Amino acid sequence: QVQLVESGGGLVQAGGSLRLSCAASGRIFSSYAMGWFRQAPGKEREFVVAISRDGGNTYYTNSVKGRFTISRDNAKNTVYLQMNSLKPEDTAVYYCAASNRGPPNWVPVLRVDYDDDWGQGTQVTVSS
Repeated sequence: QVQLVESGGGLVQAGGSLRLSCAASGRIFSSYAMGWFRQAPGKEREFVVAISRDGGNTYYTNSVKGRFTISRDNAKNTVYLQMNSLKPEDTAVYYCAASNRGPPNWVPVLRVDYDDDWGQGTQVTVSS
């Protein structure tokens, strides 16, 4: 089991940037692929981006390609989400998730591929 704590959210104008962090504790961080999901009011939680255990592979949902960048620092047990050129439709609560089910280069993209240990999330609000 891994404990996840997200931070870095806030209110930003369209076109602005934010950097989210997700600190993990409880197990060996490098054993986990990590993903970011988001949930807007009245909508289902959706996949945003993920990074493999070894950091060599990433996968982005189409709507954030070229604007968001995921990275991880295994020494700090932290995964980051750099968000640039933010749009009002990026407004949501952002959650990180962990998965240790696949090989080191696997990038899980489905919610069911992740452990059911969600953090509290961090609110991102983009004003127009």
